[in-house]
Amino acid sequence: MIFSSYDIRGTYPAEVDGELAYKIGCSFVSFLKAKKVVVGRDGRASSIKLFESLSRGINDQGAEVIDIGLCSTPLFYFASRKAEASIMITASHLPGNYNGFKLCREKAQVLSTEEIKKIMKRSNIPKAKNKGKIIKKDFLRDYIDFNLKFLKKKNFRLKIVFDAGNGMGGYTLTKIFRQIPGVKLIELYTKVDFSFPYHFPNPLKYETLLDLQKKVISSKADFGFAADGDADRIILVDEKGEVVSSDILIALLSKYLLQEYPKEKIIYDLRSSEIVPETIISNGGKAIRSRVGHSYINALMRKEKALFGGELSGHLYFRKNNYAESEFIPVAEVMNMLPDGSSLSEMLKPFRKYYSTGELNFAAKENKLKEVEDKYSKEAKEVV
Repeated sequence: MIFSSYDIRGTYPAEVDGELAYKIGCSFVSFLKAKKVVVGRDGRASSIKLFESLSRGINDQGAEVIDIGLCSTPLFYFASRKAEASIMITASHLPGNYNGFKLCREKAQVLSTEEIKKIMKRSNIPKAKNKGKIIKKDFLRDYIDFNLKFLKKKNFRLKIVFDAGNGMGGYTLTKIFRQIPGVKLIELYTKVDFSFPYHFPNPLKYETLLDLQKKVISSKADFGFAADGDADRIILVDEKGEVVSSDILIALLSKYLLQEYPKEKIIYDLRSSEIVPETIISNGGKAIRSRVGHSYINALMRKEKALFGGELSGHLYFRKNNYAESEFIPVAEVMNMLPDGSSLSEMLKPFRKYYSTGELNFAAKENKLKEVEDKYSKEAKEVV
């Protein structure tokens, strides 16, 4: 099953290939009636090939492709914030032989893949009389300037370790940090290489953080952080090399942001420990729990006009960022709140008071899931 509720992912070329990309391009434009589509891509070897087929499908429907080139997913969202439609070619942290698509309607709002699946089942979508064109546009400079605005100090005295895992964070974050006076960024695996020669860029798997932890300790850094493959998730490590669970970071950021923006709404996912709603409420905010997943949290944040939102997986959303994730803003806020001479571990100490299971995953065969669905949907009908 390559279609999830909010993206499409599979192995290339067995499950995701040029033919599928072309059909997605045609169906996407046919459904949204878009005249222009922003398209970005990660650094996988297959991404450029999929881009060519996807663009051909979009152009055959008469729409223009705004080609923003290589990008992280947050950079893609930034470029798409005013667009009527957009598609990101990526499979995030999955191995290099995977690829896929994130589909967005206007203002980078995630589109349900179910709608596209329905249109793709049509035997034929007629081509437009006038084909569209591909127009290249670079948003990186504007993206860097946008992110730098979140820093509240003119000068810092910080040493930070960053592990990009050879993903797209190495493309964006290193360029942002070069513009920040007083910060020494120690780089780990920042060359974009989707063969992932050192480790998979999935910081939720703490075993992928070992090199980061060692480097933070050996270099006596103030803290470190790692990003996933498309850089829409980050995980922090304090100066002692201890992993900062995302719910702890969500609690810390909530307290800090509510001091500046009192009584605001903050979204958190149901996997987070009790420290998150407890912190939000005790600091005068309104805590709203959400089901897991970008499409659900993004939609709920827009509906509630929430200030901030976070998931245990490391997705962190900000209203000032068009309700989307950022690979830099959470780090910038930690930099802002970390006084000279203090430590991140001391700041986090009050929040580390509950035990947490973290994320638990279970493998299940598809036919078993169908049996559970059939059994309980039947019982639900009987109760009604």
